[in-house]
Amino acid sequence: MECRQIIEKIEERYPRRYAMEWDNIGLQAGRTKKEVKRILIALDVDDATVEQAVSGNVDMLVTHHPLIFKPVSWINDEDFIGRRLLKLIQNDISYYAMHTNYDVLGMADLAGEMLQLKNPQVLEITNTEDSLEGIGRVADLEIPVTLEECAGWVKKVFSLPGVRVFGEPSQKITRIAIVPGSGKGFIGQALEKKADVLITGDIGHHEGIDANAQDMAVIDAGHYGIEHIFISDMEKFCSDNFPELEVQVMKIQHPFWIA
Repeated sequence: MECRQIIEKIEERYPRRYAMEWDNIGLQAGRTKKEVKRILIALDVDDATVEQAVSGNVDMLVTHHPLIFKPVSWINDEDFIGRRLLKLIQNDISYYAMHTNYDVLGMADLAGEMLQLKNPQVLEITNTEDSLEGIGRVADLEIPVTLEECAGWVKKVFSLPGVRVFGEPSQKITRIAIVPGSGKGFIGQALEKKADVLITGDIGHHEGIDANAQDMAVIDAGHYGIEHIFISDMEKFCSDNFPELEVQVMKIQHPFWIA
């Protein structure tokens, strides 16, 4: 199977038109006609990912976060992005990124399902052309919980070593908003949808206390903390759609540790 055929199938399920305008998705390096027998799924393109792609003799690498976000002026071994691209190209590994199109059509629903949210709504609609799709989900809980109980549930569901919580432990939670990845730009939308808590990542000090001041708690599960579910989800997608391929995955490894 050629790389282009795999891309066609991925984009049939996660069309490029659902990605944000600022995003950079698609084939970022390599050949469309590359014959693919082994594929590696990862969240990020760090040095460890590139090394596993090479040592695992994979033909194609698929990640959530793009290695190239903005135009590059050069590709050489004096820059860490250049070194990664060079190694992928030298080893004839085709590299494909699927970012906010997956956020809109996969990540949010999957995270909501894992939290057992019932009848979730889109938090921020980003596509109105042929469907009301968008970033994040918001839903009412069938049984209210405390903020402390909610934080414990998030830790368990996403297998996290810990979360950062802005709010009182005993605060009553009846409505949840979730934005996998970086959600500080969606605090206003969560407040508008009357969420009692926003579950997301990359929340700064001021965003957290300002949300609290408006009676909304925040559970910061980290950017990687929720989005690592991309790996197992895409592993299943590839196994279901390309049974002839050998699918490898990067081990879940959080980018920081808690002392």
